[in-house]
Amino acid sequence: MNHLTKIIFILLLVMAFQFANGQKTNWSLQNCIDVGIENNIGIKIQKLEVNRTEKSRVSMINELLPTVSLFGSQSYNFGSTIDPSTNGRVSSNIQYDNFYMNAQINLIDFGAIANSQKSKIAINLAKADLEIIENEYKLQILTQFYETLFTQELQKIQKQQLENTRLNLIRVSKEIEIGSKPKSDLYDIQFEYSKEENQLLETQQLFEIQKINLFQLINYDEKINHNIIFINDIENKYDTSEIILNPKIKSAELSSKISEKELRIQRSKMYPTLTTFYQLSSFYYRPINDADLLLSNFSDQLGNNKNQQVGLQLSVPIFNGFKNNKAINAAKIESEKSNLKVEQQKILIEQQVEIEKVNIVHFLLFEEKLADVLLFAEASFKTTQAKFTSGSVDSFSFSIAKNNLLTSTYNVLKNKLQHQYTVHKINLIRTNSL
Repeated sequence: MNHLTKIIFILLLVMAFQFANGQKTNWSLQNCIDVGIENNIGIKIQKLEVNRTEKSRVSMINELLPTVSLFGSQSYNFGSTIDPSTNGRVSSNIQYDNFYMNAQINLIDFGAIANSQKSKIAINLAKADLEIIENEYKLQILTQFYETLFTQELQKIQKQQLENTRLNLIRVSKEIEIGSKPKSDLYDIQFEYSKEENQLLETQQLFEIQKINLFQLINYDEKINHNIIFINDIENKYDTSEIILNPKIKSAELSSKISEKELRIQRSKMYPTLTTFYQLSSFYYRPINDADLLLSNFSDQLGNNKNQQVGLQLSVPIFNGFKNNKAINAAKIESEKSNLKVEQQKILIEQQVEIEKVNIVHFLLFEEKLADVLLFAEASFKTTQAKFTSGSVDSFSFSIAKNNLLTSTYNVLKNKLQHQYTVHKINLIRTNSL
């Protein structure tokens, strides 16, 4: 690569870098939420918990499958022992190997049924807890996004005001040069311009901090450029139905169901259990010190000594020191607590939604009034601007009219964004969606 080619290559890289930095990147509320949900560590942990709960669930089919066990033992009897072939007592030393396989199935087991139902509910509870984490995280993102969006829009207003002051400063400077205005007007305009510059700088710094906070909240690691624009492209309306699908209520209801199943599990310990079983056994024996005794070989003995057993076993609890009664009473209290927690959660959510609905009404009432105030402030500013240009009013009156316009514009913006924020907040509280 010759020297000229290297220079051209470097220039192209610089131009490409500048072009990339100059591109405006739009970030919507939904975009921030999607990125945050994908990157959030707490959500990833809860998803693993859901997966773990699903894997550990014991279904009714598993409960009905037989339990099969294979046992084997080898023992040595010395002195007076029982000869396994005759069941007679002999004075000898005998090696005894015993093998048996046991299989059993619980035909009636109320505790197993309740446990299976409880494990199924536990999966839904883990999913509801995941929705709670997502819901609370979305509310955090929503709040941070609108704080950042408000500062961004306030910045635009202040820039317009600063530009207007700059033009007036230029005009007043020229008029002072020709002697049509006193020099004191220049000091007033310079003071106003300097003050607005500081206000804009404070707003810009706040915007940068809020922008960093937002991207840290959604765990977005890529370099943040200065041309990011935040937009809200989600339709601003909420469902007026009275149905609330908040995941906290769902979680409380599922916890209540688990408490009910736990009560059934404790009660099942007082019910009988019916079990069927099958056992296959065999053994091998050999006198240790009697080498002249003729014995069948290992495999023949196992075949000849084979024994099978099939049966039913009924277990009926009679008395265990009142432990079951105490466990049942404790489970009843826990179930009552869970039911009250459901009602408590419903009341809290309904109260929160009701407060936000009242806020919506207030924002709508102020919307028209603030719009009227803004119209009057704009008209007053235009009139004052004309009078200030002609020298009919001083810079103090002009500053008051200008500040009134800024305040009115600020109030309209604040009311509008608070209205949007509250609608989205209600939707998240009610249905966990925007």
